[in-house]
Amino acid sequence: MTLAEIKAAARGAAFARRKLAFTERKQTDSSLLRDVLRTYIDCPLAGYMPMRTEVDCLPAMAAHSGPVGVPVILGPGQALRFRRWTPGARLVPGDFGALIPEVGDWVEPRVLVVPLLAFDRRGYRLGYGGGFYDRTLEGLRARGPVTAIGFAFAAQEVPEVPTEPTDQRLDLIVTESEAITPGA
Repeated sequence: MTLAEIKAAARGAAFARRKLAFTERKQTDSSLLRDVLRTYIDCPLAGYMPMRTEVDCLPAMAAHSGPVGVPVILGPGQALRFRRWTPGARLVPGDFGALIPEVGDWVEPRVLVVPLLAFDRRGYRLGYGGGFYDRTLEGLRARGPVTAIGFAFAAQEVPEVPTEPTDQRLDLIVTESEAITPGA
């Protein structure tokens, strides 16, 4: 099996696990993520607009004291940019169906809350396969320190995510039951 085939199979299994966790819990309390984000007071933050069965990080984003952005896909093979978001922002559909603010300044985050399909305790995540977050994290980290936080259901943990050299590690993973510091 090629790495692409291994990742495709892992994505299929991960989607099923996340869907089951979402159905059983409907949503998870984001208070642990809110608590973690308090340590980054006033720091530019980017989260995501939850789709399908992704864990909802909006309450934690709304409680953040600094500027908050959400991802905007500029095109295939490009890094994400982040448009300023507030709870009352007018949203329009962006690429892949994610909602984005209709207007707003760009935010360069120092903390990035990342959606995922699966994660492992080494800090690797399995995403949707477009490489958007890996390219984005690589670019942001080249300009300065950035903390990448995966937000997931505990049921999304796997023993080992299949990786390749371009995959960027998470600095922290927050589930409904714990905050995991990879390598600690």
